[in-house]
Amino acid sequence: MTPMGGAAPADVIEPQPAASVVLLRDTEDGLEILYLRRSPALRFMGGYWVFPGGRIDPDDHAADDLDDLGPARRAAAREAEEEAGVRVDPASLHPVGQWTTPTNSPIRFATWFFAAEAAQTPVQVDGVEIHAHQWHRPEQALRGHRTGRLKFANPTFVLTTRLAEHRTVRDALAAVDTWPREQMLGRILPVDGGRVALYAEDSGYAARRVDSVGPRHRVWMLDAGWRYERQF
Repeated sequence: MTPMGGAAPADVIEPQPAASVVLLRDTEDGLEILYLRRSPALRFMGGYWVFPGGRIDPDDHAADDLDDLGPARRAAAREAEEEAGVRVDPASLHPVGQWTTPTNSPIRFATWFFAAEAAQTPVQVDGVEIHAHQWHRPEQALRGHRTGRLKFANPTFVLTTRLAEHRTVRDALAAVDTWPREQMLGRILPVDGGRVALYAEDSGYAARRVDSVGPRHRVWMLDAGWRYERQF
């Protein structure tokens, strides 16, 4: 079985470096996450609800950077301010991991994701790339996704699912600090009723088989609803 729309090696687009930040706040009802709606006119992820983020620019680099986390932190903080008017200190960002767009995609990014507490200031979207914003408790966001009101990409769905286990920003960030910094590159396979994305820890990843026996790390993207499966 081969990936849906699989591309030959010569056709694979090199991913551009990018960064994104999951902004969190405490409320009386529990933890909330900031979601931004990208303009439907955009070629990449148009109309999707995402976390603030974008390309890593040359100005995000510094002479004393020892790895790619430094420019990624600065890019994520810059994008949070540009897209949502929210200022965050790059040093306050908690690394989550890196997602790379599947190889068969015509536009690809290798995106570092971070989590951080948002300042208690009003959100002001740029009105160009970002058309709207909403704060949601993770479980609310997942309900919105199930009903089709919120359109998510895999990283947004996975991180929302994982953060739904926590009630406060402090607990969520403490949990994030214990997570391994995984390199996520999904292999997309067709299945009855939709598709499934397999990640490297999944027993079916190398063979591109959904019916493999063993560890599971996958996102079921089904017409009947999405599900994140993490058993490894």
